[in-house]
Amino acid sequence: MYEEKIVLCGANSYERRFYLNPDFEALPDNVKDELKIMCVMYTEDVGGILTLVFEENGELCFEVTQEENDFFFDEIGSHLKIKELQRTKEELLEALQLYYKVFFLGEEV
Repeated sequence: MYEEKIVLCGANSYERRFYLNPDFEALPDNVKDELKIMCVMYTEDVGGILTLVFEENGELCFEVTQEENDFFFDEIGSHLKIKELQRTKEELLEALQLYYKVFFLGEEV
C-alpha cells in the first residue's frame, strides 16, 4: 500500500514540460492525452507548475506552485481554473481516482 502522495502528472510553465508518472503508462492513450491537454492549458493560462497527485486515501488533488519572483503568475485565475477543471473534468477525475484505488491501493469496487 502506498504511504505517501503519488504524482500522476504535471506541467511546468517555466520549463515548458509535461510529466506523466511512468507508473501510469497503462492508462488509455486518450486519457493520457486529456491529462496532458488539461495540465498544459492550465499552465499556459495562469503560469506556474501544476501537479496532480493522489493522496494516501486515493483522492486526486491539484497542487500548484510558482517560482518566488514570478509576478506573472495569476493566483486568482489559478483558483478559478482549478474549480473549472474540477467541474468540467469531473467524470475523468473520478474515474482516475477509482483506477488508482483499485489498481494501486487494492481496494474493492
